[in-house]
Amino acid sequence: MLVAVLLARFVRARWGYRFRSRERFDAWHGRRLARFLRRLRAVPYYASDVRPAGVDGSEASRTARVELSDLPIVDKGVLLEHFDGLNTRGVRLVDALGVALEAERTRDFAPLVAGDLTVGLSSGTSGRRGAFLVSPRERMLWAGTVLARVLDRRSVGQLLRPWAPPVRIAFFLRAGGNLYESVASSRIRFSFHDLTEPFDSHLAALDAGAAAGAGPHVLVAPASVLAALADRAREGRLRIRPRLVISVAEVLEPEVAERIRRAWGRAPRQVYQATEGLLALTCEHGSLHLNEESVRVEREWLDAERTRFTPIVTDFDRRTQIIARYRLDDVLRVDPAAPRCPCGRVTTVLAGVDGRADAVLRLPHASGLREVELFPDVVRQAMAVASEAYADWRIRQRGLDLHVSLAEPAPGAEVRVRELLERLLRSHGGRVDVVFDAWEPADPTVKARRIVREPASA
Repeated sequence: MLVAVLLARFVRARWGYRFRSRERFDAWHGRRLARFLRRLRAVPYYASDVRPAGVDGSEASRTARVELSDLPIVDKGVLLEHFDGLNTRGVRLVDALGVALEAERTRDFAPLVAGDLTVGLSSGTSGRRGAFLVSPRERMLWAGTVLARVLDRRSVGQLLRPWAPPVRIAFFLRAGGNLYESVASSRIRFSFHDLTEPFDSHLAALDAGAAAGAGPHVLVAPASVLAALADRAREGRLRIRPRLVISVAEVLEPEVAERIRRAWGRAPRQVYQATEGLLALTCEHGSLHLNEESVRVEREWLDAERTRFTPIVTDFDRRTQIIARYRLDDVLRVDPAAPRCPCGRVTTVLAGVDGRADAVLRLPHASGLREVELFPDVVRQAMAVASEAYADWRIRQRGLDLHVSLAEPAPGAEVRVRELLERLLRSHGGRVDVVFDAWEPADPTVKARRIVREPASA
């Protein structure tokens, strides 16, 4: 049954979900949303929200139409506080966290809760770590969608020919889990590289496999890891030649994408996924489409031009841990004037994922009467101007200061970066003090973030 679920989703995600117009898609999408809302009647947390006031168990209660706007907007704090009421299996947060933390300690990700539920652990970049639950059916839907949407034609052809060798996929991740290993089968050879282990050991294993003619066809890793692998490949220290490179878990910045393209001659694809669901995937034309076939995305606009927004997510595929009107703290970017993608999909194309809301720098205006907001893409463009003067960079806003760290800076790099950032702020009417800190190598077990606005109390 589970294999049938995976195959059905693969076929539909690869060749189906095609609509002649956005209007037809919206009508279909509305019907999916209505079915999802009806299912919420069985979820303890939403019991009162999906039943009209003064009606209990009557025919009117069962047939009354519920709108998405009737539901409260939730966030990570609400999800953790009401964990047992927001999952349909009654799993307690303490039990889920216990399994997840033990798995991280032992690096054994096989244990389940409630008999068959996989437990994942959120990265904790916003502070408190949380757990999420995924059922076997949900794992198959995820695997079918990802395989269908990100594999290139050659890989799909190889996958569907029983006489061809299996597709070899190498994953670099900070935590293993049944969710990712769901893609393993007789047609796919899956190798997991644990980023908590020494990086050089993984490089040696990859190089040995490539020398034996068994290098990965598909390479999947966080953007920062792909950049490190690409640098070694360009230097001749890594002989793998993946035909498909997929960035996960971190924002894929343009300069990192270019480093990957120079190493292997192909632009990386991106899977934008959060704890709250599979949110966007890159199509064969390089456009990053919202996964609106499975996710409803409401938009809280951050600018008058309506080009940047914070997403509020409702995931139709999740039936174990309910994700309904969940506000992420990411900033997404769209181009209202962009034409329809040549791939034929009518779903929204993102111009960029700018990362978390606390990657938006807020600094004083020169007048002292208001703040100036600098969005991450603007800062990245400024830093790219001097990219030949350093190997990598990070920016942390602490109070009114910008703390900048440069990796392997060339002579004069700090002076140039200071001028670039001060000029950027002046163009927005702001002012800033730039402080340079020593570069420290990133912890591979922590999600890489180049731009962060730290809390005022930090």
